[in-house]
Amino acid sequence: MIAAALKRHRATAATFSVSTALALFAGCATTDRDAGFVDLFNGRNLDGWQHVGKGSGYVVKDGMLICPKGGGGKLFSEKQYADFVLRLDFRLEAGGNNGIAIRCPLSDNAPHLLGTEIQILDDNDPKYSKLKPAQYCGSIYDVIPPKRGAVAAAGQWNSYEITYRGRRARVVLNGKVIVNANLNDVTDAETLTKHPGLLRDKGHVGFLGHGDQVEFRNIRIKELPVIALHNVPPEGFERLYTGRDLEGWRGALKGKAGSPPGRAALPKDELGKLQKEADDNMRAHWHPVAGGDLIFDGKGRNLVTARDYADYELLVDWKIAPLGDSGIYLRGQPQVQIWDREDKRGNPKRLGSGGLYNNQKNPTDPLVFADHAPGDWNRFRILMIGEKVHVFLNSELVVNNTTLENYFERGKPLPATGPIELQNHGNTLWFRNVFIREIKRGK
Repeated sequence: MIAAALKRHRATAATFSVSTALALFAGCATTDRDAGFVDLFNGRNLDGWQHVGKGSGYVVKDGMLICPKGGGGKLFSEKQYADFVLRLDFRLEAGGNNGIAIRCPLSDNAPHLLGTEIQILDDNDPKYSKLKPAQYCGSIYDVIPPKRGAVAAAGQWNSYEITYRGRRARVVLNGKVIVNANLNDVTDAETLTKHPGLLRDKGHVGFLGHGDQVEFRNIRIKELPVIALHNVPPEGFERLYTGRDLEGWRGALKGKAGSPPGRAALPKDELGKLQKEADDNMRAHWHPVAGGDLIFDGKGRNLVTARDYADYELLVDWKIAPLGDSGIYLRGQPQVQIWDREDKRGNPKRLGSGGLYNNQKNPTDPLVFADHAPGDWNRFRILMIGEKVHVFLNSELVVNNTTLENYFERGKPLPATGPIELQNHGNTLWFRNVFIREIKRGK
């Protein structure tokens, strides 16, 4: 009997040990899954949030954040986020409609275009039976359609997990992956010119109300590390400047010969002779230095890509000294402007950088001032599609879907292709992290 009891005790102890270990493991897994998340909504008030635009505003009741019927409007986090995982629960009334703002500016003006929106919608309501695929619940609104069928019936709670890492976007609704997209795969010209927010690398998160009552709870976020290494292009990009030498670049020809039509008119032999002189000038005044920077000494001519480009996204880091003046030519056309706001002589309107300086019929000035001080680095993100240009400066949209005019042949359409050019006006300049992502037009 004693032996049998001991045997039973050992078996029970072994079972307990295994069960305990499994429970502990499950507890660790849960803890690991939740590690790093913080509350965006405290369940008591709207601390950390900002209401923008029309609408009565969101309210807090019974630990829930509520977009009231007929009001609500737009509510954004005060903090901006780049890469993150966002989790929340939402409950819709019949026919309910709202949206999750992703990397948006604090703006009442089309945040789903100037940022991005993850749709919240009662897909089951008959009034939504004829929407476009990219307008249903879980879509990257008007851009990426979701897999259908995951949203719960009106009056029931739903759970979202939304992950943005660089250009990778993943949406999980009620445990089902409904969007798993690389935004670099969006190449449709109309979509890219309509949605500059797809390129925004950070911004506010929030809620985009449409007058329907929608309830939210358990709003939590985990920021993901963003590691930017010098001279290492982001996913989908390649180096235009190697960081070591001037491979892939040529010197600008003198005078009118340096324009695309002037260059095209030169006989081949003469072009070769002039290009040799221009390349010698380039090597004398543009200097790659340790660490990947490119320095212009203020004494030579512009630097031009050796090949032409059509549609692309261009990243350029730049720095100027006080009273500095420069620019970026797109398709050989001057220019996305770079200058010092405090240069009252060269910049009498005291504008920021990024505007399309030589436009005559279309807008020339930047929408906002986004420059860092002279001596500090700035970053351009430029999208060139057809004749249209978007420019982000230090993550702020300063040019929105504006036509770039043909400077050298006024009245003619912009050339379909052309070189990229780093401009100077006789002052010291610094560039680095010059990356390009060519875009082949299509769906």
